[in-house]
Amino acid sequence: MHVRLHIIFILFFFITASVFSQPGFKKQQKQYKRVRDAYTEKEKYLKQLYKEKGIDTLSSYIYIRGFKHERILEVWAKNKNDTAYTHIINYDFCSFSGKLGPKRKQGDMQVPEGFYYIDRYNPYSSFHLSLGLNYPNRSDRILSKFSNLGGDIFIHGACCTIGCIPITDDKINELFLIAVEAKNSGQVKVPVHIFPAKITDEQIKYLKSKYSEDNILLQFWENLKEAYDYFEKHKNPPAVSVDSQGKYIFK
Repeated sequence: MHVRLHIIFILFFFITASVFSQPGFKKQQKQYKRVRDAYTEKEKYLKQLYKEKGIDTLSSYIYIRGFKHERILEVWAKNKNDTAYTHIINYDFCSFSGKLGPKRKQGDMQVPEGFYYIDRYNPYSSFHLSLGLNYPNRSDRILSKFSNLGGDIFIHGACCTIGCIPITDDKINELFLIAVEAKNSGQVKVPVHIFPAKITDEQIKYLKSKYSEDNILLQFWENLKEAYDYFEKHKNPPAVSVDSQGKYIFK
């Protein structure tokens, strides 16, 4: 009995030591030269930018919005206990493929539209650094008529794309660092919401006139607009779920 307890104690010790000795996410990422270089080049600038925006530290939660028509990514941040996000910075798409509308199959060149989160941090990307999105999501799978929806959609460096969002090596150094800091501070899922455009009431009228023959696409955009309007009002993204028909539900 004593021997068994001793063995259990030793196993518990090593398991506990293993768990608590694992480096933090930031420390793991800084093992890679490109990430270390990004910190050397950009950390001071970003800390000052956050301070000017009233955010205590880079170790804050973030929210990213993408607009395909305007070809920009907006980065918003908040202190952990804040109820609203503050706009921090914009990044331009430096290249673009496809057209307005969601991605529905492999090879269509489309940038997705919908509600995603960062699920991969790639510090040795072929495109310098990259942040992967969880495309296809549940809505994409339900609404697509195709068996192969494609995948590997990233926000990345360089300036070429077949459905991803490139923002140059210089700017991905900043955004990658911002996202690493958010995850390291405890933000499990960094939301990335991608819209066809800034779908204001005026813009949705324009889209309805231009795409008047595509009711399915217009209904999809009206669904996305609910989340756009919610954030414009509350400066906090809604909780997102998907019903059995593939429609997004917001709370």
